Amino acid sequence: MITDNQSHHRLTATAVYNSRNLTMFQTSRLRWLCCALLLCSTSAFASDWRAPETQMAEKISAITGPGVIALEISNRSSISSSEVDQIRRGITSALASSGIRVWDPDQASATAKVTLSENLQSYVWVVEVKQGAHETNMAIVAIPRPDSALAAQNALPLAIRATPIVTRSEPILDFALLEGTPRRALVLGEDSVTLYEESNGHWTAGQSIPINHSHPFPRDARGRIILRKDHLFDAYLPGIICHSTNGLPLAATCSQSDDPWPLGADTGLSAFFAPARNFFTGALVPGIGKQRSAPAFYSAAAISKPNYVLWIFSGTDNQIHFLDGINQQAAPRIHWGSSIAGAHAACRPDAQVLATPVDAADEDSVQAFEFPDREPLAVTQKLAINGVVTALWNAVAPDAANLVYRNAGTGNYEAVQLNLACGQ
Repeated sequence: MITDNQSHHRLTATAVYNSRNLTMFQTSRLRWLCCALLLCSTSAFASDWRAPETQMAEKISAITGPGVIALEISNRSSISSSEVDQIRRGITSALASSGIRVWDPDQASATAKVTLSENLQSYVWVVEVKQGAHETNMAIVAIPRPDSALAAQNALPLAIRATPIVTRSEPILDFALLEGTPRRALVLGEDSVTLYEESNGHWTAGQSIPINHSHPFPRDARGRIILRKDHLFDAYLPGIICHSTNGLPLAATCSQSDDPWPLGADTGLSAFFAPARNFFTGALVPGIGKQRSAPAFYSAAAISKPNYVLWIFSGTDNQIHFLDGINQQAAPRIHWGSSIAGAHAACRPDAQVLATPVDAADEDSVQAFEFPDREPLAVTQKLAINGVVTALWNAVAPDAANLVYRNAGTGNYEAVQLNLACGQ
């Protein structure tokens, strides 16, 4: 169990869940139609950026005075590329009214770097003006966001498909499914990595690779197993890293290590794990844009946007935090537990986050959400869990996540693969 406030879960053994929520769909469609009629959708609002363009030009002019400058614009928001071009032209035109000409950097006396970003309430434009070798000034323009039309309104419905993998009495920290036939899975425990093989619907334990460690693990130990291309896997546990060989029979070399843990197989982002606790410290490698740290967190998920990647962290302060490379925001209105993971269903344009919503009835579950803005939109029904979730990690398959829970009836640990099924 990761956190004290994590609620209990129930998992039914049925293969597919979550028929379409028609009430939610109809509400979303009605909201979209109202916005279209009132011309208040994001695209309608974004067609007129004249006020913030003028404000930004005035901020730059107050710093540089008349002359020649270079103008650079970086987009970290949901504003489209065509609108970014429009904004650049608008700022350039507004600068000309103040006696400032935008030209090549080699002939400019100053450089204005404008970053377009956003948070829950506003679009935030930040300009960094460099004059000479060392003089730098910054200014900010904030524009309230309109209510957005929900982009996911016409997408295919989703369901969460739960496939049981391995059940055992010993703790399961993580698992990884291997390609090929027969189906095989590597299961990470506190003291070993075990190879399981499926035959006629049953999983049988095979070779077990011991994990030797000289110090005790913390209570509620956590771990990750990551498949590799040049060898079979790396296993990460508190203060320990193990590297496997690439052939059978398998073997692994384990050593004490404070190396960061990868937050996903292909995200390129790693984080340092507190070896005496059960959470990540917040230090990131190599970082998210200009951000090198997040609040201490239990789990994280990434959502690719057209111009940036939005990272979502489940913090140890019981809040959800957003990092986009420029801004960091807390989202106190999102009530999730400590376990989240990223996924991307093939039939949806946007990525999803699988989370454990905190239920007023004290019943934990897993549900998928999308983020058309910075507010979560539920795109599946809840999948009930019959026990306590102990791990929820990103999986190798893009539409999947690895769930581990302790069964409330048997006390066993259950490893389950979750897949986002389209058209269910």
